[in-house]
Amino acid sequence: MPTLFKNPRTKLATAMTSAALIGAGGAAAVYAAFGDGGTTVVRQVTVNSAEPTANSTTSSINDIYKNSYKSVVEVTVSSVADSQAFGGNGGTQQAQGSGFVYDDQGHVITNQHVVDGAQSVKVTLWNGKTYNATVVGTDTSTDIAVLHIDAPASVLAPLSLGDSSKLQVGDGVVAIGSPFGLEGTLTSGIVSALHRQITAPNDFAIDDAIQTDAAINHGNSGGPLLDMSGRVVGVTSQIESESGGNDGVGFAVSSNTVKRIADALISSGSVNHAYLGVATETSTSPAGAKIATVRSGTPAAGSDLTAGDVVTAVDGQKVSSSDQLRELIDAHNPGDSVTLTVSRNGDTKSLKVVLGTRPNA
Repeated sequence: MPTLFKNPRTKLATAMTSAALIGAGGAAAVYAAFGDGGTTVVRQVTVNSAEPTANSTTSSINDIYKNSYKSVVEVTVSSVADSQAFGGNGGTQQAQGSGFVYDDQGHVITNQHVVDGAQSVKVTLWNGKTYNATVVGTDTSTDIAVLHIDAPASVLAPLSLGDSSKLQVGDGVVAIGSPFGLEGTLTSGIVSALHRQITAPNDFAIDDAIQTDAAINHGNSGGPLLDMSGRVVGVTSQIESESGGNDGVGFAVSSNTVKRIADALISSGSVNHAYLGVATETSTSPAGAKIATVRSGTPAAGSDLTAGDVVTAVDGQKVSSSDQLRELIDAHNPGDSVTLTVSRNGDTKSLKVVLGTRPNA
């Protein structure tokens, strides 16, 4: 669970160590994520193969900034501080992150970890005006939150979302946000890798994250990562760092994920993810996802799945890795019935499982 820290700038830091069990699969390499204070967050990240496609027209970095800076906001959160930090008397503290205007109705996108535990949220626009914000909805599984401010359309400058599936490794990108409270800061770099897997605040996997060397620091959380046409292709969320500062490896939740989650939050205020309830590892013989652990009280536990089984297909669609099993499960809705093809001690079995709802924490 996130832990709040108070530093001299009263920023928020999330301190969270990932478990090895994430959704339907386990992660491999350990990376660090960033909150918005002076501590890093140890998270788990795995690498998948990249299959990029071409991008289109480009603009100068200055043009991108001039066309985008009015869309980027600073998010300030007040929350209850750890009572131990105030000699047992309790108190409040402020957290700071970034975000961007999503539409002319006043919806703003940021990270879930920026507003986690918030008592009040304020959004400051490009013109210096600050508005009280309401939290429309949050999704801990993708680290996305939607806020709403009652601001006139004349001061709102929504950003367009790009198609993150069209990014290529080496494409130029820029990040705009408020690192260390320095609002309107732009940094530039390239897409260093695609299809990374990072860990959400609830320890489940976020797939298809974008890796970039554009400088991302504490306070950039929730800000936009833009392509060279000025379209949002990601929401900056995490960094790998041993020092706690920018070491040139940052991660953004892809815009295709952001759009799906943001639209659902605006529509209903919540997002439910399908849940099987296993930890897996990739198997090569036979090819598939080998069940390492079946969690008690889950849909998997209510089926005939057991540790050692290798899932080779879901509803007839071939499974070649633990990541692919997770993606196929996540493509369903809670309550869906799926048929798992399982290899057990050389025999093939078909197991029906009714998927549950992924827990928030």
